[in-house]
Amino acid sequence: MQIKWFGHSSFLLTSEAGTRVLIDPYYKFLGYRMPVPIESDIVVVTHDHGDHNKIKAASGDYLLVNEPKAYVRGDVIISGFKTFHDKVNGQKRGPNIIFRFHMDGLTVCHCGDLGHLLTEEQVQQIGKVDILIVPVGGRMTLDGAEAAQVMHQLQATVAIPMHYSTKALGILGRIVFDRADKFINAVGQKSTEVNTLEVSKENLSRYAGVVTMSYK
Repeated sequence: MQIKWFGHSSFLLTSEAGTRVLIDPYYKFLGYRMPVPIESDIVVVTHDHGDHNKIKAASGDYLLVNEPKAYVRGDVIISGFKTFHDKVNGQKRGPNIIFRFHMDGLTVCHCGDLGHLLTEEQVQQIGKVDILIVPVGGRMTLDGAEAAQVMHQLQATVAIPMHYSTKALGILGRIVFDRADKFINAVGQKSTEVNTLEVSKENLSRYAGVVTMSYK
């Protein structure tokens, strides 16, 4: 499986069979810009906010995945789980969906803009995760310490942070979001930086801990 990061919360997962899964597309966000259009077989929207739901950034005859239910396309099996964008059951920022992907023998979980720790019921429903893609920037989502707790809750082998401050966001991004280092320190495991993550069942353990991805 190949994983690319387009900045903010947007990722492209590509299976060994070539199925392309675009998650939380946007056009522009602060200093980020997506390389649109992106040819996709599946487009996933975790919640209906403008920096996560620009499905026209995708092209192709894609399957739209935007509800907390089960989907299948080709070699990819997807399950959605209802969560919230805040700690008060969505009263401040609305609902959010965690999506779990079964691809190439791996379980990948994208948390969207998760704003709270998981309940025991949610942990049981989602199950153990190989790769967790989790927001860490705080203020509008989990902060670094909370995201580390979610990594522990789901027993994830690898965690990829998203929704945090980077140099691309400039001064405003540094004001709005925390940097990823707070999450890395809270996890307390090895951190690896990559441009694109090429991961499989065989080499997953090589990336155990935190994987940060470069924005280009």
